[in-house]
Amino acid sequence: MPPDVAPTPAVGPEAIDLPLKLAIARLAHGLSPASLAQAQADWLVHLMVTPSRQLALTGSAMQKAMAWSRFVLRAMQGPCEDCITPAPQDKRFSQPEWQAFPFSALAQGFLLTQAWWGEATQGVRGVSRHHEEVAAFALRQWLDMASPSNFVATNPQVLRETVTSAGMNLATGLGNWWNDAMRVVADGRPRGVEAFAPGQGVALTPGRVVMRNALIELIEYAPTTEQVDKEVVLIVPSWIMKFYILDLTPESSLVKYLVDQGHTVLMVSWRNPGAEDAHLGLDDYLHFGVLDAVKAVDYLHPGRGIHAMGYCLGGTLLSMAAALLCARGGSPLRTVSLLAAQVDFREPGELGLFVDESQIAFLEDVMAEHGYLDGRQMAGAFALINSKDLVWSKLVHEYLMGAHTPMTALRAWNADATRMPARMHSEYLRRLYLHNDLAEGRYRVHGEPVLLDEIRLPMFVLATERDHVSPWRSVYEVLRLARAPATFVLTSGGHNVGIVNPPTGPDSHPKAWFHHASHGSRQAAIDPRRWLAHAHREEGSWWPAWERWLRRHSSGHIDAAAPRPMHGGAVAAPGDYVHQR
Repeated sequence: MPPDVAPTPAVGPEAIDLPLKLAIARLAHGLSPASLAQAQADWLVHLMVTPSRQLALTGSAMQKAMAWSRFVLRAMQGPCEDCITPAPQDKRFSQPEWQAFPFSALAQGFLLTQAWWGEATQGVRGVSRHHEEVAAFALRQWLDMASPSNFVATNPQVLRETVTSAGMNLATGLGNWWNDAMRVVADGRPRGVEAFAPGQGVALTPGRVVMRNALIELIEYAPTTEQVDKEVVLIVPSWIMKFYILDLTPESSLVKYLVDQGHTVLMVSWRNPGAEDAHLGLDDYLHFGVLDAVKAVDYLHPGRGIHAMGYCLGGTLLSMAAALLCARGGSPLRTVSLLAAQVDFREPGELGLFVDESQIAFLEDVMAEHGYLDGRQMAGAFALINSKDLVWSKLVHEYLMGAHTPMTALRAWNADATRMPARMHSEYLRRLYLHNDLAEGRYRVHGEPVLLDEIRLPMFVLATERDHVSPWRSVYEVLRLARAPATFVLTSGGHNVGIVNPPTGPDSHPKAWFHHASHGSRQAAIDPRRWLAHAHREEGSWWPAWERWLRRHSSGHIDAAAPRPMHGGAVAAPGDYVHQR
């Protein structure tokens, strides 16, 4: 059982700070106003004392104004070539209606303004890189809010729909907004998620819970083939998400795919912690999560060996466990696979915008109220990172166009938020993100060093091209830190869609691709850009490539057997912990 260490709530003079800070947190959606203000002040003050930069920006503004004026004159006479092209992922102005005047002028003016502010927040001498990124992020949020696509009068698609439907789109959109607002007030869940409840619409692969402790349930899935690979596959998902993203519908389930290919698969399902778990730390998640799971698998399948796979922060935790087990000797692990998992947090991507001393202290104050961080607050941070797609596109589609976005298995999973114990969340932000202790060799567990260069096992490391959570160049860094033969794979898609990428069926991605290349244990890791230039490209899903890699590192087949729990009877998959809210 995890150690019974009491949480340390704010007492004495600090206790009177909490009501004010909690009120600010609700208004600021968990973002530290002090952190944002420091970044903006750093940028603005340095800009004010740099006349040369001001002159350059003034010149750029005049050039853009002249380019826009020339475009307007041409556009008034008919469709013409754009003076600025939006980023490939920006689809706000991609429809044909935006090519007609005056909407083309509005779109081009907005894009030019956006480009100018991007220049203004970059390259100001004296501004720290973190403050530069935070200032640019904050200004981008304001610009995205002011986009002409977000308003009835300046969006040609909305205007056309309003005329065609005699305004019914706006009436329906108002109803959609009201329903969503009432669900937020009542702490309800999005409409349609009830069709994707675990064990009913998702997480349907048959199996049983074979081990349970205070932190995890270990699920073993029933075989579907007469023989299975000798080695078993142990999957460690992130604790900030429910495990069934890897077992969604039968057509998009990585678990079912592996089972049908003849693998024995076991899955960690994390308990959704409450206020009583505020004392649980990152080391508890390592010991009573990954290491206990490895011990249980080795007990249930002695001598078979384990192909261990970790996804997102589950992969970070798995790499720590693998380093400890390899250093101790006699590890049952045969391979380690890391999916979209970072071990070096120097370049954590846009999530790093929310990691500095001010922001972490602010979050610690927020967590002091209940002893945990609500998963919806983390979801809010992810929504801000990709606000064009996750916030403003919803406003246009559902509130202005009056449409209903159908609920899908992936969207329902995304709404099934989990909580994080206060101590653990604070420790992983400070020890991993802020101080980068793991990559720099300072991380210790009860005095025992966790050194990634102890990992000598074959590794399969996968990153996704458009990952806002674990940028692929950051994921690549494990090749530099671990002394292991590795296959590195870069696949199309983002942090979730790039992983849920079945090779066939209605949920497959017809334009999916992946690059891959092998890396020897004694071969120095090359620059990621050079790696990409020389890597092999294949079309389709990466799932079959990983399955073939697992099979190459397996040692034969044995007869399949039904799951057997460690201690008597056990509940059927997906278990009990996945239902906790």
